[in-house]
Amino acid sequence: MINVAMISYHTCPLATLGGKDTGGMNVYVHQLTRTLGKLGVRVDVFTRSQDEHVPHVLHDLGYHNRVVHIPAGPEVPLPKAELEKYIPKFVQGIKSFAESKDIQYDLIHSHYWMSGLAAIELSKSWNIPFLHMFHTLVLMKNRIAQTPQEMEGEYRILGEKKVISKANRIIAATLAEKSQLEFLYEAPSSKISVIPPGVDTRHFYPIPKDEAKEVVGVPENSHTILFVGRIEPLKGIDKLIQAIAIIQKNGELRCCPHNLVIIGGEPNAKPEDMNAEMARLQDMVEDLGIENFVIFLGKQDQQMLPYYYSASEIVVMPSHYESFGMVALEAMACGTPVVASQVGGLAFLVRDGETGFVVPGNDVQMLAKRLVELIKDMELRNKLGNKSAEYAQLYAWENISEKMIEVYNQVLEKHNSIS
Repeated sequence: MINVAMISYHTCPLATLGGKDTGGMNVYVHQLTRTLGKLGVRVDVFTRSQDEHVPHVLHDLGYHNRVVHIPAGPEVPLPKAELEKYIPKFVQGIKSFAESKDIQYDLIHSHYWMSGLAAIELSKSWNIPFLHMFHTLVLMKNRIAQTPQEMEGEYRILGEKKVISKANRIIAATLAEKSQLEFLYEAPSSKISVIPPGVDTRHFYPIPKDEAKEVVGVPENSHTILFVGRIEPLKGIDKLIQAIAIIQKNGELRCCPHNLVIIGGEPNAKPEDMNAEMARLQDMVEDLGIENFVIFLGKQDQQMLPYYYSASEIVVMPSHYESFGMVALEAMACGTPVVASQVGGLAFLVRDGETGFVVPGNDVQMLAKRLVELIKDMELRNKLGNKSAEYAQLYAWENISEKMIEVYNQVLEKHNSIS
């Protein structure tokens, strides 16, 4: 049996989705850990405690696996820019936990660059190898940033490069991410394994549309275009709103009006507490005069997402950057066609004309055109949706986790041979 220390420093895999720092990575760590446990791998997930009232050790992932909340700095949510200084205390807390439980780990699997910095210290202290997955790369994010405020500083670039230099293996979600690591960071190709994220096909599967609509409280004769994700500029939600405005202005959908439903963030927060991007998007909707067609639902429990995906006619991912795009995969597993930007992992995941449509980034007119095409043609939607559900089966977490275990064994074998 392999004992793995999984590091997810800045965000907990048990957190509710749609918050500022919760999204695909949370789902990834949650589902990977759970499935590894089912396959006989023992995992402890270490994350920074953000709430003193939450028990420090939880068994919510099952199969003997634990989520361990390590106090490191104030036990409240903190901006990412402040978190790096608490990494040494976080590392010491993990060491103390392992010592108190008399457990020895075989390897470390870290997620996001700050977790990688913690993994470097733990790897050195325990003399065990570590694997790392970045989930997002700052050099890619900075390339598509539209304002100086969206860009991250040299500290993260240096942090990512340090993690690349020290990691025994890097997990890339797609060949595109592998290429970005090689050309932007000069990461050795031999150090990178490509393993895509998975999807829980027991949870995400096609639910009859009338039944799904009843659960989420949508009238059976209504039609929905859905966005799910964090409310931040790189998600391109403004382009989707502009596309909806074009569609409404042209009057192409008077026969079958559609609502845009946005899941994520806190749309009802007080003005002084509201996310800046959420405020900007709400103002945009009002300025464009489409308040009657756009619904901000806020954060939703992961258990409800299959109903929302299945109740919708289309799921849209208009992102400027996605290393993979787990929302697209979840929607596809539910048999809902996806319209996505031609960026990063989305260009690999969504098969244009087969499981959905891929549109050039920032091309609002093309996005509107594809949405109208799908909305008007139920037969096309059904065809793409059926193919999507079939294709998503290849990404079942059991298949992905078996590939991950193969890499674990490779890394352990190499490490043991030179120890």
